[in-house]
Amino acid sequence: MQEYLGLRGPALSRAIGVVSGLCFLLYGFDQGLLGGFMTLASFLKQFPESAVPTYPGNLQVANNLGLTVGIWNLGCLVSAVVAIFIGDRLGRKKIVFTGLLLLLVGEIIQCTAFHWGQFVAGRFIAGLGNGLNCATVPAWQAECTKAHRRGTVLMMSAGVCIAAGLTLSYWADFAFAWLDPGSESWRVPIALQLVLIVIAAWLVLYMPESPRWLILAGREAEALHVLSALNDKKESDRVIHQEFLQIKDAVIEMAQASFVNVFKMGDYRDGHRVILAVALQFFQQIGGINFCTMYFAAMFNQQYQWDAWIARLLAACAGTTFLLASFVSVYGIDRYWGRRQLMLFGTSGMLICMIVLCLMVYINNRTALDVGTAFVFIYCIFFAIGWQGMSWLYQVEIVPLRIRGPGNAISTVANWLANFIVVFATPAAFTNTTYRTYIIFIATNAVILPTIYFFYPETSLRCLEEMDVIFHAANSSKRPWLDVVKIAANQPLWYAREDVEQTFDYEGSDWHKRHVRFSEDVKDSDGDTTTINVSPVDDNEKYQSDSGVSTISPTVSGNRSRSGSGNSVDPDESVRNGAEDFFAGRML
Repeated sequence: MQEYLGLRGPALSRAIGVVSGLCFLLYGFDQGLLGGFMTLASFLKQFPESAVPTYPGNLQVANNLGLTVGIWNLGCLVSAVVAIFIGDRLGRKKIVFTGLLLLLVGEIIQCTAFHWGQFVAGRFIAGLGNGLNCATVPAWQAECTKAHRRGTVLMMSAGVCIAAGLTLSYWADFAFAWLDPGSESWRVPIALQLVLIVIAAWLVLYMPESPRWLILAGREAEALHVLSALNDKKESDRVIHQEFLQIKDAVIEMAQASFVNVFKMGDYRDGHRVILAVALQFFQQIGGINFCTMYFAAMFNQQYQWDAWIARLLAACAGTTFLLASFVSVYGIDRYWGRRQLMLFGTSGMLICMIVLCLMVYINNRTALDVGTAFVFIYCIFFAIGWQGMSWLYQVEIVPLRIRGPGNAISTVANWLANFIVVFATPAAFTNTTYRTYIIFIATNAVILPTIYFFYPETSLRCLEEMDVIFHAANSSKRPWLDVVKIAANQPLWYAREDVEQTFDYEGSDWHKRHVRFSEDVKDSDGDTTTINVSPVDDNEKYQSDSGVSTISPTVSGNRSRSGSGNSVDPDESVRNGAEDFFAGRML
């Protein structure tokens, strides 16, 4: 078979998007499927431990239900932790393929289960596979995508495809529920995933590895070949050369780093960036979305007092609304709004909806519950526009390449931890505290809103390595946590959209020259060393923006000293050795 199925350029990028989209579609499908099962007599007869609590104080039943649903999230959490240690060793493709195999095994166990323990074990294994994919797929896709397209592409896969998976699961619940009380009413919807898993796993085998990971692994010829295929240009083309240099400069930094940099600030504020990514993943979940998506049918049935079949229909319609709304961000995220505006818009709307839902459940009459039902739909619209897929996109844009594997995995762990807490606690919370549960989500959204405004820089249209420059400049400011937002707003773009003339010369930039000089700072076989003094901004080149924040890229002073004979060392070899040491687990 032809390399990459004979695809090049945009067609190859779309193929990678299809694989990524299938992984996230499976995520959404698995996430939403169980909510409808809680209204099926056959499922509750087979697994009485999954019954929905019907009166306050029934904590054992509530906790059993929370565990049945939440064990999947716990599996995702565990595998996200594992991804921290194996992500950069194995590469993106191997991790995704392993995740799909685990997902396949987990779904087979679930759809053939006859005991609660077997069903829960299957959900845990499926969660392991999904967690590996969610920790890896965003990075893989981002590293194979141009900066001006990355927002749209990732929002399509991590946003629309998750919503599509949720919607399909709700409609599958509704369609096959008519087979109840036969077990086919819940076994067949689970089995439907197997076809998609096999297709995704087959496609992964023929897709390219991330060029950034290949350079990190010292496989530069392969990386150049992949870049050529992704751009549909010759390897000797200047565009390929520029992109290769950009990536390699970042890898030089990565080769000098270690795992402990995830928790340290340093010149590039790695710890700062990981904290932003972790907090954002946590924010996505504690805003209240999973009390809806994983319990839609049960919530409409129990709390909003609709008949079971109407509850399943409402869940399917809410999922469809969720899916349609997610296209709004796909269309405008790279054209008009960027990341910050969408998150601020979404959070504001979610806060208002939670206030209304709290009041309606407190009033608790038929009219109030009807209004509450409508605002559940509206809440989903705001979340889909502002947050669906956003945390997955932002984490791969903010975390630097040198710690991207462990950094993204840690932020994904935060997502699944918050996810598990919300999913596990929801049955008990709504059974015992009713409307007061919404007060918790009102408070969390009220905290999230100003946090996004003051602390999160815009990453729209930025290449993955550009954020190094922004945070390097922030490190020299008096208030780096706040000033990074202003610096990002004033830092010129390195690469424009395809429809805009490119004016930035990366190869001639101070940032690239810094790395060229930095690569000379190696120790040769005779013990010779070169010392380079790096300063964030050269005094002669420093300038101030309107906001008073420096936006100049870091430069290198010319002070050098060399001892010994001055034998030359191949900097490429130094980078390869550094990368090999990194993968061997050595602390560089």
